[in-house]
Amino acid sequence: MQNNLINNYLINSEVSENFERILTDHFDGYDSIAYRDLFCFIHGEFPTLAEKTINWKINQLKSIGTLFHVSRGIYSLKKRHEYLPMLSPNLKRIFKTVKKAFPYLNFCVWDSRWFNEFMIHQLFKYQIVIETEKDATESVFNMLFDLKKKVFLNPDKEIFKHYIGYDYEVLIVKPLISESPLIEFEKIMVPSIEKLLIDPLVDIDLFCSQQSELDYIYQTVFKRYHMNINRMKRYARRRDQLHNFEKRLGRLVH
Repeated sequence: MQNNLINNYLINSEVSENFERILTDHFDGYDSIAYRDLFCFIHGEFPTLAEKTINWKINQLKSIGTLFHVSRGIYSLKKRHEYLPMLSPNLKRIFKTVKKAFPYLNFCVWDSRWFNEFMIHQLFKYQIVIETEKDATESVFNMLFDLKKKVFLNPDKEIFKHYIGYDYEVLIVKPLISESPLIEFEKIMVPSIEKLLIDPLVDIDLFCSQQSELDYIYQTVFKRYHMNINRMKRYARRRDQLHNFEKRLGRLVH
């Protein structure tokens, strides 16, 4: 009789407010919840439930907006929004200038100041980066150089150290990795948030200011924004950083 009451309690079409409170109290402060932890919690509260019923319950919690799906096997109690960057007038001008000169070119632009939202220490010197097809990098560089722009072509560590780090604003032209995840926002092609998180794992010189805060950056982004983990994994694999990324992802999940 008691088992039937427990099953009726959970599989009733109306989700128990008491159960939702217990769930949210238990996982309070968790940025992400692994499926195994969620399953074990429900099973611990209702040990007679079958695995199929527990999975049904998890789907019900998603459908009513108590749980949000982050990625395969990872959930959250907080709804995350899509990341859309702040596009400065200068960045828009740079994009339109390159687009006008090379209308059929595949490229994107981004601003290193975007990371300030996710960091403790704010950056006051910054770079606008133009990533373009490898064969066109020199042409884009020459065009911007002729326009009297302070621009560098795929700079190495020494160039960063002696020239770029001391300027308030510079332009950097570098090759665009094939299959990079990009989005179009306000008719400007920019990296997706997934690309912005994976690239610092590889381009240490370009992202030198972010290196000491990468864990904090990841934590902040995952708290605030929706992430396509499968897209991140594909791009991380493309950049030979899948193992590194998965380790960081594991630290984010309680």
